Amino acid sequence: MKKHFRTLAKTALVLVYLVIIAGAVVRMTGSGMGCPDWPKCFGYYIPPTQASDLEFKPNHNYKKGIVIIKEEGLLVAKNEFTSSNALNLNNWKPYEAHDYASFNATHTWVEYINRLFGALSGIPILIFAFLSFWFWRKNKWITILSILTVFGMAFQAWLGKTVVDSNLAPYKITIHMVMALVIVGFILYLIFASKSTFKAHVPDSTFKNALLFALVLTLIQVVLGTQVREHVDEQIKAVGYVKVLWLQNPTLEFYLHRTFSLVVFVVNAWLLFRNKVLNLGYRKMNLVMLCIIFEVLTGIAMYYFDFPFLSQTLHLVIATILFGIQFYVYLENRKDFIHNLENNTQEIVSSPTKKIGL
Repeated sequence: MKKHFRTLAKTALVLVYLVIIAGAVVRMTGSGMGCPDWPKCFGYYIPPTQASDLEFKPNHNYKKGIVIIKEEGLLVAKNEFTSSNALNLNNWKPYEAHDYASFNATHTWVEYINRLFGALSGIPILIFAFLSFWFWRKNKWITILSILTVFGMAFQAWLGKTVVDSNLAPYKITIHMVMALVIVGFILYLIFASKSTFKAHVPDSTFKNALLFALVLTLIQVVLGTQVREHVDEQIKAVGYVKVLWLQNPTLEFYLHRTFSLVVFVVNAWLLFRNKVLNLGYRKMNLVMLCIIFEVLTGIAMYYFDFPFLSQTLHLVIATILFGIQFYVYLENRKDFIHNLENNTQEIVSSPTKKIGL
């Protein structure tokens, strides 16, 4: 049962990262409103492929909730009916969540794939939540966090709806991104805590505290980076896809984001140095530094070379991978530190006179 639980948790983690990648592609291509309603897309479970599918059709059977575009607005079918030769507005109601009414087949299908990955990722999460009750006696946190992950996915889905209904309100996109990292953290804990054996590392409280600080810095960087991206989105609306103009007048968040990148590099370089000098054994710190180097390179590429293809997507995805690796190393160090503390406590209890030098 434990093996199946970890397999499902790992599958869920991969799917969640695929959702993050798909979401990054959605932002890169400007496809956030490719499906103007939620959870369906123009009222369909499988979205349309051409604009003519969203035009009014005479003598056509419409199901409840189907959306059409009429005079730069969206109309939603009130009930199932068969249309007559002329459009009868009594059968329709305006879509009032927002006033966005456009169709682009590429944008629609990019957004649809993003939602599809989101729905698929929920399946293994639901299953491992049921299996988690097998761990209740051994580790109640596995069960609790499994259930919280289910609620986290439901909350994330609701956030996705509010993002669409708000026509991509910037602060909601930021919350959506942070919540994805919270879910990643939950799943990583479940993968780690359900292991049968653990690799031996040297516990180090200074390393652990500095790593926690680095983890917080990464979260701050993700939030600042999301806000920089929001500024770029506004620039795209104002000047179009003239990339050289997107960061012509950067916001304060941009300068903070760029400055913090140096702090992130220094802190993690020190962690890598301490790990090697003290031979702590945390090999994943090499991956952490590799991610940071790629983050810096993609950031430089976006600013100095006018957003090369995929640079935005890679920048965001690598940041989320960096967070995941740092969090997992933190779990390893915390486990080692607690295990060492428990061993010392047991030794004191079993031989108190030896420990106090009598």
